[in-house]
Amino acid sequence: MLILRGPILRNWPKKFVILSGRRAFASKLDEFADRVKIVRSDCNKIVHVKLNRPEKLNALDIRMFEALAEAATYLRKDETVRAIILSGEGKGFCSGLDVKSILEAKNKFGITMPSLKNIHRLLERRELLGENNENTIGNLAQSVGYLWRSCPVPVIAALHGVVYGGGMQIALGADMRFASHESRLSIMEAKWGLIPDMSGSVTLRELVPIDVAKELTMTGRVISGDEASELNLVTRCVENPIEEALAVARAIICRSPDSVAASKQLFQRNWAANDQKCLELETSMQKDLIGTWNQLSASLRNFGVTLPYKNTKPTHP
Repeated sequence: MLILRGPILRNWPKKFVILSGRRAFASKLDEFADRVKIVRSDCNKIVHVKLNRPEKLNALDIRMFEALAEAATYLRKDETVRAIILSGEGKGFCSGLDVKSILEAKNKFGITMPSLKNIHRLLERRELLGENNENTIGNLAQSVGYLWRSCPVPVIAALHGVVYGGGMQIALGADMRFASHESRLSIMEAKWGLIPDMSGSVTLRELVPIDVAKELTMTGRVISGDEASELNLVTRCVENPIEEALAVARAIICRSPDSVAASKQLFQRNWAANDQKCLELETSMQKDLIGTWNQLSASLRNFGVTLPYKNTKPTHP
């Protein structure tokens, strides 16, 4: 990654500026090797970030959230990196939230009990990138998708198998997405009576019309890689997404790192405005949904228990 200097550095949004030297905190990536694997190639210019929980289809538990946030935070400060590839080990990219693990936590006696502790951990606003809150605008759940946008280098997602829920929102945070024809994608939060609150309201609006975003979000339906390409959710469908991502990354690192960084900044600053309001609204709405009758009803249906939905007073946008 290029440490930005000169006019590129001065113009990069303050929340995206890389902190280096004595102000950069040490990486904890080694602690998270069981969740995220980092592989370097092409003279360390290309970094492959692999979600590494294949036995669970790379489902997102708290350690996976922390590992991905740490990886993005670390790599954006690495001056040798020129491109990043995101992929998943095993049979799928990411199956979304590991609901069971998120709804459990150990008490002071070391006993695993039902708990909302992890939910609060995901939704709380917190410092991630610097010494004060100006360096981050999202919570932990949002950061695993949104932080990739703060890297001045291109981030390319290589998608295969399932790309569900939170996994879809991580992919949406990348600059480009290459999917296999047989991959299955879904904005699946509706299945649990929730909304996509991992920065999806920022990233989705850049790719599809509002009616498509609403339909996919409200239904939670699963689509193929080919349909995702037709809808512009992915850059294109290919036979081998990792090979395609690597080929594109190699083409990009042949270009000026200044122009690549400036191009990414140019489009992200001008494409849409006021990301902070979008992320704050996601969190606020999600907190309002969690624990309500209809959210619990939606969740219980996944376990064969059907409770009727209740009519609620509509909230006008």
